[in-house]
Amino acid sequence: MRNLKPWLDLIFKRPGRLVIGGLLILATLLSGIALLAVSGWFITETALVGLLLAAGVAATINLYVPGGAIRFFAVSRTVFRYLERVYNHDTVLRLLTDIRVALFRRLSSASRARRGKLSGAQWLSRLTNDVDALDTLYLRLIAPTALAALVTVLVALVASVLFDLRTALLTGGVLVVALLVATVGVYLRTWRLAARQSDRQEELRTAVIEHIEGFPELTAAGRTGKHAAWLIRQAHQVTAAQTRTDSRIGWHLAGSHLLVNLSAVLSLWLGFVLFQAGIVSGPVLVLLPIALLGLAEVYAMLPDAFGKLGATIASSGRLNRDCREDAPHPQAAANELPAQTALIADNITVKHPDCPPLFSRFNLTVRSGERIGILGQSGSGKSSLADALVGLLPLCQGQRTRQNCVYLTQKTVLFEDTLRANLLLGSPEASDTELWSMLEQMELAERFATEPDQLDTWLGNAGSRLSGGEARRVALARVLLNPAPLVILDEPFTGLDAETRARITLRMQSILEGKTVISLAHGSDALPDTDRVLHLTG
Repeated sequence: MRNLKPWLDLIFKRPGRLVIGGLLILATLLSGIALLAVSGWFITETALVGLLLAAGVAATINLYVPGGAIRFFAVSRTVFRYLERVYNHDTVLRLLTDIRVALFRRLSSASRARRGKLSGAQWLSRLTNDVDALDTLYLRLIAPTALAALVTVLVALVASVLFDLRTALLTGGVLVVALLVATVGVYLRTWRLAARQSDRQEELRTAVIEHIEGFPELTAAGRTGKHAAWLIRQAHQVTAAQTRTDSRIGWHLAGSHLLVNLSAVLSLWLGFVLFQAGIVSGPVLVLLPIALLGLAEVYAMLPDAFGKLGATIASSGRLNRDCREDAPHPQAAANELPAQTALIADNITVKHPDCPPLFSRFNLTVRSGERIGILGQSGSGKSSLADALVGLLPLCQGQRTRQNCVYLTQKTVLFEDTLRANLLLGSPEASDTELWSMLEQMELAERFATEPDQLDTWLGNAGSRLSGGEARRVALARVLLNPAPLVILDEPFTGLDAETRARITLRMQSILEGKTVISLAHGSDALPDTDRVLHLTG
């Protein structure tokens, strides 16, 4: 359960919505139980009056009050059910937003090395199935369990008022056992199976995605059929394990229903003794058993939720393990920088896990407004150095101090969204005029002015609707829109021809005026204007 704590803390940050949602569920349940109880009372009362009248005994019945109550509870149950579904599903979507924001915040603070430990298929599982397992904790587990316990107590209190304390204690005791069978009993018998099943499903899901991604290679190697047959065997194993879990859930569901029905029979038997003693009337005698039968709807929601709790805990454990933030490396605060200094790298050592150091005792001081070029061949460690300077790659030794910076990575990253949304990531407050101006500087204004949606043009998956050079210029425009005083550019002109690169370099002089710039590239022709150049060897 410790694995769930961070996510439960996140869920309970919206106590108002949780309480209102719970009250709507409670109102729905009570309306349903009251509808059954009043209907049972009314049917019994009319039957008894009919028998008395048939026997020639004078008898009367009030048709309007119980009839009105039946109509009221029927309507209120429908209304509360509708409001509960709308409101609680909106709450779940808000909780899902909170979970995803917290998750991406963790990922943004994790090192690239940690993120690289999992394959794309595994990350897909984290960001979809594992998150989905958490976002229904409230609606499937917390609220139904709390309300089932509350309704059980309320029914026991009603039994003590309408019948006697003995009836209330006995029926309440049976209901408590039924609640334990539907919750704790299910969890204890399924959590290991469910946790293992969750791991197996992730492994199978990953294997299927890798099979699809590697289909050309498997075909070339003539192993498509064998690998597909192996996947089918794995799927059969997963299905068999799921069947065992579902079987245990089903038996506990049946057991809880049996106990609820037993409590109804018990209350009828005890109530009949009270009826013979003249303590309760016939219609009241029927009221409590029917109300108890209405609890079956409440208890029916619990076994499946607790049967999946083991898988939910396993999912939260994976998210906690793979998406935790890295401990920040000690470094001086930016306000400790000497005057007119933008960056200091003091005796730093840069390395990737399980690899030898790329740089040892590296020192660099960059003055404010200075433009530095760093040249090196592929494999010399340029991008790793840039990652270390901005903080994406933790330092093994030394200290890094810098001003706020904006970073253009070597890999062009565009989101499956509009041009406007991608550009506004660099400067959320930028106006359309500023966006068009920057596109003009990057020689992209004419390209998008002819599009029907212009700034709202959809760029496709990872910018798939753009050429490599266009995508690079959009990413560069996004960086240049950012007001940060320190700009780090890793291969800024990838995919651009020499003439376009020369024109954009000239325009960047005015855009970057007053800013500190560190540029990294393979050759000097791929650098914007610089004051000095460092050469890396490796």
